[in-house]
Amino acid sequence: MLTPVLPTINALKQPTSAAWVEQAIANLDIILLDHSHCERKAAGVALNMMFRYPSNTKMVRELTAIAREELEHFELVNQWLERRHIPLAPLSPPPYGAGLKAQVRPQEPQRFLDSLLVTGLIEARSHERLGLLATHCPEPELAKFYRGLMASEARHFGIYWVLADTYFDRETVSQRLDELAFTESELLATLHPEPRIHS
Repeated sequence: MLTPVLPTINALKQPTSAAWVEQAIANLDIILLDHSHCERKAAGVALNMMFRYPSNTKMVRELTAIAREELEHFELVNQWLERRHIPLAPLSPPPYGAGLKAQVRPQEPQRFLDSLLVTGLIEARSHERLGLLATHCPEPELAKFYRGLMASEARHFGIYWVLADTYFDRETVSQRLDELAFTESELLATLHPEPRIHS
């Protein structure tokens, strides 16, 4: 069994299991394809938040930069897919994203807070999992690629957290982040049978 040893962003309640690492390393082509979908979705989330909350100037500025960077990563992952002759194709999503989205409260301003924190948690988990791929991937060049993306995922988590802290008081943010982080870990407690970045 592989033992994932990697520091995680302290918002995460549980580290990724060794079972996920083994599943991912055994299915790198599928993980790359899913990674492409993740980068595209992350750009879309940032854009959608700008459309929903266009008067929040600081948020719009920060998320414009995030959306641009996520699309750059989307292109980089797609280059890897081309090199490995993996066609772009749909993949069924794991329950992770829908499970987190279900935690977003429908009324404002709670919806805004939850959207920022849920998106931040996804970025935090992405940081951890790309780091695990970088550590355990048997292909040195691909491992280097994942290592190069880690810092941006951690930075994105930080931006979403700071935005939440900008628009809401610190105690409210910390309490809600704690609640959502428990749910996030519970969603990953059972390994999804299909390999995904967030399975």
